[in-house]
Amino acid sequence: MQSKNRRLRVASLALAVALTGLSTAGTAVAATHQAAGAQSTGARGQAPALPVGFVDLPTSPLPSDSRQHEFTATYRNTSSADRTVAPQLLVESPDAGPFLKQSDIQVERRTATGHWTRTELGSQSGTLYTGLSTAQRTVHPGATLTEHYRLTVTDPDAEGTVQPRVALLD
Repeated sequence: MQSKNRRLRVASLALAVALTGLSTAGTAVAATHQAAGAQSTGARGQAPALPVGFVDLPTSPLPSDSRQHEFTATYRNTSSADRTVAPQLLVESPDAGPFLKQSDIQVERRTATGHWTRTELGSQSGTLYTGLSTAQRTVHPGATLTEHYRLTVTDPDAEGTVQPRVALLD
């Protein structure tokens, strides 16, 4: 468990570095639609905000079949102020390896019009992830942001854990 926590911290740090432009590793294109009560902030030419925390949502084992499985990241802003957040899907490798490769899975995101669009994945320390920089949303007080992902395992021997989460940005 300590190894998995260390990998998540390393992956989060790598994401922060990528978001600030200090790394040449590109982050993935993620959510681009505006959810009810939320508005996009990533495309305004502003510097991307850095994660200050994460809301971890329930995890599940990586499906072992080649069928499509849906996962949801939901965040409700219970504060009295706007909150900038970014939904994300992590797919973590087993502690003892082998590390997952981007070709082991396919991730899609449902757009505001209900269509599925393929989402590129980043990879760091055995964790595959959807990017944060273009997934940023401002969630107004009392509003809820929901992001839907569809995951297909393309390697039947792949093992891991799927974890939706929401990054809290400064």
